[in-house]
Amino acid sequence: MKPKKVHEVVNFADFVDRLAEDIASVSGDELTHFIDFGSGQNYLGRTLASAPYNKHVVAVESKEANTAGAKDLDILAGVTKLEKVNRNKKAWLQHLDSQKSPDELDEKAKRRAAKPLALTEEQYQAADLRPRSELKTIYRPEEGKGFIKYVIGRLETGDLTGVLNQIEDEDIPEERKKDLRLMAISIHSCGNLSHFGIRSMILNPSIKAVAIVGCCYNLLTEKLGPATYKLPYMRPSLQAINGRIVRESERYDPQGFPMSDRVSNHEGRGIRFNITARMMACQAPQNWTDKESDDFFTRHFYRAVLQKIFLDRGVISKVYHNTPDSESQAAEKESPFNASTNPVIIGSLGKSCYASFNAYVRGAVKKLTTHSDYSQYSEVIREKMSNIQDEEIARYEQEYRPRKKELSAIWSLMAFSACVVESLIVTDRLLYLREQSDIVRDCWVETVFDYRQSPRNLVVVGIKR
Repeated sequence: MKPKKVHEVVNFADFVDRLAEDIASVSGDELTHFIDFGSGQNYLGRTLASAPYNKHVVAVESKEANTAGAKDLDILAGVTKLEKVNRNKKAWLQHLDSQKSPDELDEKAKRRAAKPLALTEEQYQAADLRPRSELKTIYRPEEGKGFIKYVIGRLETGDLTGVLNQIEDEDIPEERKKDLRLMAISIHSCGNLSHFGIRSMILNPSIKAVAIVGCCYNLLTEKLGPATYKLPYMRPSLQAINGRIVRESERYDPQGFPMSDRVSNHEGRGIRFNITARMMACQAPQNWTDKESDDFFTRHFYRAVLQKIFLDRGVISKVYHNTPDSESQAAEKESPFNASTNPVIIGSLGKSCYASFNAYVRGAVKKLTTHSDYSQYSEVIREKMSNIQDEEIARYEQEYRPRKKELSAIWSLMAFSACVVESLIVTDRLLYLREQSDIVRDCWVETVFDYRQSPRNLVVVGIKR
């Protein structure tokens, strides 16, 4: 683990262990399981299942590759063991030799291949020749020790019925399965997954508490209307010319932000955050180094100049919030507050694409013309951008380079609003729990990590009555 992950896992494992003890001291009943939303490589679950905690953990993860990797780490950590196979050594060695070309065989293998195998064809076929990657990891519950149950699946709501039905561990007698008492936990569950974790306590009788640290606020969906991509007065309600935005732009997602009635109904229309605000909530400008700041501003400078190139070359068009009656009227009335351009969502590019502005333009155009998400728009981008020369790209960079300072100042002000946006998102989650007062006995927010090591450090805690 990286130092940041070590800090998070060590502190959060200790936090939820103490929280579980406090809950047990009040209710008189110990929690039976910890269910980890978006467990990934299961660093947290593995720590809780190991001494001194020895907890029973249910690790829920949507990506099978992550779970496979987690099981390999479980073996290294001694949490579980690999399935034992009693192989016929001769058959196994012959099988390994058969996987190689004759040129790759050493002298010993060649002599072995020259000898007839002392096994019948039936015996050879019956031999267990599975590679190590196909052997099972064996999780056997032991008295007084922790245990891990992996559940692979993608959650769409906080209803965990399907997950809870899979907790059929050997260590739970049949008569105790109806007495499951779980705490939902998560370190940096992305986007709506934090909402699912918090709602799980309301929707599932066996979830007795939650402790959720959120992250990736830019991945939250929006409950109060179609996805917003810029401030309303800066950009009209437009569809992006590419990919994901078109598919998502009409969604009113009941699982999205905000969760609480209070924020949803504030001043009769509720509070919404566009994607830029939510992306800013993921920033930690207090932790930026000089290099990180320069990299951040350079990326946004490149993106802004590329948008200007797109506009000048006809990839996109200028759009007015209030449509002018003529070209002269448009020129007279145009301002940053009533005019904008069609959004183009490029997303992340490879590190090499940020080495220079030329590399950025080439990388962005390549992605927009070859990636499957942008297939229906690739033709217009290919038509308008395929003949752009290096000299033209350099001319744009030189012309707008002096304005990078203006852009840096604006993005700095936006980044320093991160704590305001994050605070309201977290407050909304707390208010949601408070509104469920018939179910929730207590709820609060506190910090669990050092901001300098892990700035997304606010945990939302809820305890059921």
